[in-house]
Amino acid sequence: MTEVISVKFNCHGKAYYFDPNGVGAKAGDAVIVETSKGLDIGECSVGPHYVVDESIITPLRPVIRIATEDDNKIAALNKTREKEAFDICKKKIAEHGLEMKLVDVECGFEGNKILFFFTADGRVDFRDLVKDLASVFRTRIELRQIGVRDETKMLGGLGICGKPYCCSQFLNDFQPVSTKMAKTQSMSLNPTKISGSCGRLMCCLRYEQDAYEDLLKTIPKVGAFVQTPKGYGSVAQTNVLRQKVKVRIDNENDEEDFKVFDAAEIAQVPGGRPRQGEPLPHVLECVKKAVEVPEPEEPEEDPWAAPSLFAEETAGDQGKINSAAEKSFSDKGSDSNEQKKDQPDRQRAQNAGGRERSQPVQVKKQGTNLQGAQTPGKSLQTAQNPRRDPGAQENQPKNKPSNQNRNKKHYYGKPKPRGGGQNPAS
Repeated sequence: MTEVISVKFNCHGKAYYFDPNGVGAKAGDAVIVETSKGLDIGECSVGPHYVVDESIITPLRPVIRIATEDDNKIAALNKTREKEAFDICKKKIAEHGLEMKLVDVECGFEGNKILFFFTADGRVDFRDLVKDLASVFRTRIELRQIGVRDETKMLGGLGICGKPYCCSQFLNDFQPVSTKMAKTQSMSLNPTKISGSCGRLMCCLRYEQDAYEDLLKTIPKVGAFVQTPKGYGSVAQTNVLRQKVKVRIDNENDEEDFKVFDAAEIAQVPGGRPRQGEPLPHVLECVKKAVEVPEPEEPEEDPWAAPSLFAEETAGDQGKINSAAEKSFSDKGSDSNEQKKDQPDRQRAQNAGGRERSQPVQVKKQGTNLQGAQTPGKSLQTAQNPRRDPGAQENQPKNKPSNQNRNKKHYYGKPKPRGGGQNPAS
């Protein structure tokens, strides 16, 4: 890939590649470039861009500078000289009686060359004309014969479509155009309708030729014998772009019955119409019309609708939430039932709290295993509070000493008897 800029030397000319040379030219700037014939001024049509190496004609010449005010004055002076040279050359052609038509004149930027473009039906001997022009302008003279297409490209104009000529706007090279292209596109073969201002076939016939060639592969020709859903018949007319076929259906009454079908609905019989007495082949089964499945249309979003502040719940998420709620509700119900069953036992245990604390209250519940290691017959209070189990207290350390004066008698305001007030026999 090579970085280049595109430069045009006139509005209808071809764009050429030049080395940007770090000048920084942009599209629309007038630049001075180096050509094989010396310095010349042109307009930058495309700024710096990259192209493949195969599209570059070596050597790639550089851009000298962006045009200054002096350069623009020289270019304006050359335009004035071109108009004067055009009038003088036309007079000289008439004096020499040459059968040639002058089209355009170009003056070199350095003023060392004048180029005359003309058209003619054949070869023209213009050696005497060149001598007269050289004596008048005192510079190098060059006459170049061009074709009628190049003439139209230089002069410009409007086509039958109402737009400027394609050749004067964007076409760089002329491609061959034949009458077969007009016939393929089902256009009138009248030369006045398919010819341009230059007298040649219009260049736009070339644009859609590839598309028509692809479409013609899927549609039968006029006069072909085909099989349709309505019977056999011959193709009377075709519409290539719409892919429609007008068929004349065969019937016993010899009445003209025309039907219009899609190209995919009919099938061409190979070999054409069979001879009289031969059976008609059935070829329509192999051709099936493609059924287009409509894609589901997505609902159009309202640009003025307020955004949703909550995440939308899908059906699966809602089912999970409902199942989790039912499970928690069932667990709570089972716990409440057990609490109701154990409520009488707990009530009796609380009522027994006023009794002597040294005697544990045993609430027996046969056949119930409240703890994993609890055996039938143990009290609910003991199972719930293992500290009150006498067997468990032996293995536990005694953090708090028991009250030794719990069963002693107290004598307030009286002398204490001998022996601590206790009965030695007891």
